[in-house]
Amino acid sequence: MIKLFENISEKEMLQLKRILRASTFQYPKNINILSNVNRDDFIALIEKGTVELIYTDYEGNKTVIEELTAGEVFGTLTSSIRSEGITCITKEETLITFIEYDQITNDEIIKNDFYIIFVKNLIKILTEQLSTRNIRIELLTKRTTRDKLLAYFKYMDQKTGDGSKTFKLPLTHTELANYLSVDRSAMTRELKYLKEEGFIEQIGKKIILHY
Repeated sequence: MIKLFENISEKEMLQLKRILRASTFQYPKNINILSNVNRDDFIALIEKGTVELIYTDYEGNKTVIEELTAGEVFGTLTSSIRSEGITCITKEETLITFIEYDQITNDEIIKNDFYIIFVKNLIKILTEQLSTRNIRIELLTKRTTRDKLLAYFKYMDQKTGDGSKTFKLPLTHTELANYLSVDRSAMTRELKYLKEEGFIEQIGKKIILHY
């Protein structure tokens, strides 16, 4: 994955962060980082760790909108985080740099040679994340839990790119149910049927596809 400050020297990066009024914070696991953040215009870069953007409806039902890892960005430009129903939970110790969005068009930064590199990197990151979101939307359009699972497994197999039809499940059953927006018990039953019918084999977190 492209990095936001790729091909920018450390000296230029420090200058860039100063102009962008960037601030970096470290968070422990299971913290909602939006609880003390102004939800107006900002971009957040995950320097280290993993976060989940979660939507909680009025009945308390949770849906994982997106899981983001080191090198990815989120913020008012890319997500509906202004909604009070949205939380951003750290899954592990996480380091995040916040950038004021309106500073990206600041005249002071536009005059610098590394500005073009920075903007190109940002566009590439957002393009990659948009592709991932489109895949998620495609998964959610599947009508049944089985169809969602099979489509997700196929996507994970393609993501490995080695043609082995084997991959490590990166999510717990609860996280996978939230990601696919299905009932966890119904999903667990469907996984059992898929194993019994020979569609998949599971050894711990390793999934082997037979379709």
